[in-house]
Order: sequence, then structure tokens, then C-alpha cells
Amino acid sequence: MASKQEIIDAFDPSDVGLDNGQLFGFPFDYDTADIIVLGIPWEVTVSYRTGTAHGPESVLNASPQLDFYDLDNPEGWHQGIFMEPISQSLMEKNQDLRQQASRVIATAEQGIGIHAEVNLVSDLAAVNSGCKAMNQWVFDHTCKAIEQKKRVIVVGGDHSVPLGYLQALGHIHKEFGILQIDAHADLRNAYEGFQYSHASIMFNALKLPHISKLVQVGIRDISQTEVGLVNRSNQRIVTHFDAVLKQRRYAGIPWITLCQEIVAALPHKVYVSFDIDGLDPKLCPQTGTPVPGGLELEEAICLLREVVKSDRQIIGADLCEVGNGEWDGNVGARILYKLCNLMGL
Repeated sequence: MASKQEIIDAFDPSDVGLDNGQLFGFPFDYDTADIIVLGIPWEVTVSYRTGTAHGPESVLNASPQLDFYDLDNPEGWHQGIFMEPISQSLMEKNQDLRQQASRVIATAEQGIGIHAEVNLVSDLAAVNSGCKAMNQWVFDHTCKAIEQKKRVIVVGGDHSVPLGYLQALGHIHKEFGILQIDAHADLRNAYEGFQYSHASIMFNALKLPHISKLVQVGIRDISQTEVGLVNRSNQRIVTHFDAVLKQRRYAGIPWITLCQEIVAALPHKVYVSFDIDGLDPKLCPQTGTPVPGGLELEEAICLLREVVKSDRQIIGADLCEVGNGEWDGNVGARILYKLCNLMGL
């Protein structure tokens, strides 16, 4: 078996992208990679449109089209990046539970209480149980990688998928903060009855005592209840609304200054939760719940760069809500590669 250095020496990153079924066409495997990517084909509780369960596959398929010189980390690919095979059992379970979740969602959207319907109560219980099992799957796989001193990035699927990873990180980090790029606050308590809803990921994450801070950027769809939770959080949650950030820029404040202000609220260790709908929808047209407005790609990368430049450490990340489209996969692959390279600094 070739050593990692031998693999690096034999690979030409400037050559044509390899169609070898591997992420970015790289030649690494699980043992020789420092970064393990978990693709989670899951969108059971999505409340607008489907397709993000195929997001990991879209990113995988687009990834060999990239060039691999990175301005922040020119030899970042030397870390070794490997994506585990996308779990077909998770995909099949997702498809089964999605049918049950759809019945619950359709009833809720008609203003009808589901608890009087025995079949719907059963559907809801099955969805909550299945989502809990998915979280355990993610927890187990990330723990395995962490025990081998590897770093992990989770690619969704909807935004519910990284909870197990956040739980696993608590085993090695007593405290860290989350930098969330997103159109939505995701602070709803069991949205539509689903305990592990995509709209509840940050509500659930904040139940974990090792998460000391949540800094949200790009928010432009939020409920009154979520605003109340932010206001009562005693600054544990800091929310930067897209409209406010833009208004300040219109007043002449440079984006780099705003990024530095945003990062200043974070602790030393930072987990990045990147919901692709935090970007302008032209960059993610097939995402599950697109919202007008949002960040340009380079604006988001500038923000991530400031995390590293401030001597903070990115300890993990997820990229979620990538749509089932070629362009969506292309943009998602670029975000993923940048996250890998910044984690390596």
C-alpha cells in the first residue's frame, strides 16, 4: 500500500480532473485522509421543496471540475480529503419517512391538529424516531473519525443533519461557538411537530452545554418566537440580519469591518454551519427554501477567512441544503473545498 506522501507525489493537481468516483477526483482513501466528508442524503422534514437529499451527490459529481490552487492554503489538498460512500440505507430510509412526514406537513398546513388522527400520530412518531436514528448514525461515524485524529465535514441534506456531529464534538471540546451562515434562524422548537426538524437545528444545538455561542449571519426569514428567543438569550445568540448588514454597507461601512465585528463575538474554537441558502439564490437556485437577498460567495468566504485570521480555530463544519442541480453542486463543491482548506490552517 502506498504511503500518503507517495500518493501526494504521484498526483498532479493541475492535470485533468479525474472521474474516479472520489471527491475532487483525489486519490486518497479513509486511512490516508486527514479530512473525512460525510454525505448525508436526508430531507425528511423539509417544508417547502425536496431535492437536497441529493445534495451530497451533486457536490460529489461537480467536484472534479474544480482547480485546486487555493489562495489561502495553496497545498491544502495535501491534507488528504476523502468522502465516505453515500449511505444508500439512509437514502432509502429518508424516502420512506418523507412520505409519512409529508402527510403530517399537509395536515398542519391546513390548520388541522394531528393528534386526533391515529395514523398521523403514528407517522409523526415514526419520523421522530427515524430522525433520532439518523442523528445517532452521524454521531457514530464522526466519533470514529475523531478517535483516529481526523477532522470531519458533514454535507447535507437538510440542515437537521449535523446535530450528531455537534454532540460528538462535545466529547473533545469543552467549549466552542457556532458561526451559522443561513437565511433562516432555525430556532423553532419541534417545527411542525418534528423534534429534529431542519428548522429546529439551532434550537436543538443550544441544548448542548458545550456550545457557548451562536453567531448567525444573513438571516432574513425569522419568526417572532425566534426573535424572542434571541432577545432572551443574554447574548448567547447573536443574530446579524441580512437587511441590517446591507443597510450598514449602504452607509459606507466596509464588509471587512463588518466581518471583523461578527467574528469578535466568537470564542477561540469555532464550528461553521453553512446553510447554502444563506447565499443569494442565484448561487443555489435548487435549495430547499430559497429566500431573496443573502451573501455573495466571496462575501461568505471573506467572513470565514476572518475567523482564521483572528487566530480562531475552525474545528468542524457542515454544508447543508445544497440542491439537486449541476450549478448548485458546483457552488457547493467550491464552498466545501474552501472549508477544507481553512480547517487546515
